[in-house]
Order: sequence, then C-alpha cells, then structure tokens
Amino acid sequence: MITGANRGLGRALTLRALNAGHAVVATVKGEHSLPMHERLTVLTLDVRDRRAGNDAVGSAAARLGRIDVLVNNAGYGLIGAVEEVSEEDARAILDTNLLGPLWLSQAVIPIMRGQGSGHIVQISTVGAVGTMPMLGLYNSTKWGLEAFSEAMAAEVRQFGIRVSLIEPGALDTDWAGASMRFSSPAGAYDALRTELFGTAEVPWPEGESSGGTTPEDAATAILASVAAKDDHRLRVLVGDDAPAQVRAALDLRHEDYARDPRFPLT
Repeated sequence: MITGANRGLGRALTLRALNAGHAVVATVKGEHSLPMHERLTVLTLDVRDRRAGNDAVGSAAARLGRIDVLVNNAGYGLIGAVEEVSEEDARAILDTNLLGPLWLSQAVIPIMRGQGSGHIVQISTVGAVGTMPMLGLYNSTKWGLEAFSEAMAAEVRQFGIRVSLIEPGALDTDWAGASMRFSSPAGAYDALRTELFGTAEVPWPEGESSGGTTPEDAATAILASVAAKDDHRLRVLVGDDAPAQVRAALDLRHEDYARDPRFPLT
C-alpha cells in the first residue's frame, strides 16, 4: 500500500512494485494518471482524514487478504521563514506530513500484528537530520516522523513488524516545483531567499531539473531495501549526496555537544 502515488517518488514506487510482480493499493488525493493494471487498485484518500485512512487500510486488507508493506509517501514541502508561517500553513503541513503517517501506521499495525509480519516504510529526508533556513516547518514534520517511528520500531519489533525510515537526498521530482507550497513572504527575508534560492520571488519561477536522484532510481533502492530481509537498518540513505549531507549535519550537532566538558569525545 503506497500513499501519494500519483506522481514523483510514489508513482515510481507503484510502477516498480507492479513490475516486480507485487499487488499494489495506491492512494491518491484526487484525479490521477496511473495506468490500468490487473494488480493495481487505486483508492482516493486524503491522509489527513484519520477515519478515511482507517477505511482505506481496511479496504486494502480486504482486497488483498493481507498488507505486507505500507509506504507512507504522501507529503509536500513548505518554503517560509518561521516568522512567516501562518497557523493555516503550520496545521496543514503537520496534518499531512506528520499526522497522516501516524494515522496510517496506527491503522495497519493490528493487521500486521495478526499476520505476524509486516513492514512500515516512512519516506523521510536527510532534512530530518539537519535543517535548512526557510524549510523549518517541513523539517519539523520529518523530525517528528522520525521520532515516533523510531519509538514505534522498538514497540512493534516483537510482532515481527519492521520499520524503515528512508532518507533521500535531492530527488529529481516536482517536490520543489508544482508540489512546493509557500508562506506569504516578508521583505525582511528577501535577501536570505535570494542567497538560498537565487530569487526572492515566491512562488519561484519554474526552473530546470534539480539534477538529483531520479524517482525511478530512488524507488529501485527503496524496494531493494524492503526485499532485503536481513537488512535491519532503521535509517536508509538514498542518493549519492545523502551520506555527505547527513555527515555534515551530525558534525554540527557533535560540535555543539562537545562544548560541554562532560560530553564524551569517543
């Protein structure tokens, strides 16, 4: 079962899983362009709706007889300094990126517990390790996703359920384009926006490809990790740029902690 399956990484995961012979329940928020396929079921779902999420999981289990893998992929980015973010902005992205995966994880755990096995795959980001100015609310949703997922992994291991946090670096999708949302800009941050993004204009003009990992390559790496039964990592890096970004973020955190003389150096 894959959420946010109409485009980008979710679509690539759906098509790769079908090509690998799996039966897939793909959820979309509205109209979609997924192909007709005998092993594909498409359900309409707004992941912010907890009751609808429960119903979708129940429908998927009824159709397939079981759910072996849930991929919580639905989500979006938000550009805005913390000062600029409205209450509506904040609640909307928290409801989608953080609470959506929580509701669906809660819905699928009893099914997987009954099966004695299952795998919950959370699509996170290297931005869950460090942060970037103007992406603070997006980063916070992914930090929260990682926090509850790490605790959940320890809770459900006894039931034979595996949890993975997928941390991609830059992906060549429309995440930074049509899928990106923007808070109302304040002039005080125009110089920072220009420094970071090359323009103070928001929404920014459509640009060229980000040059990141293609969604197809990312999907292949994710499905390989899912298929590797002896891979017990909680966090899985995807993309050639991801390790260096995580290393840089961890180094900064270590430098902060190391200022405390009680902090162990090794």
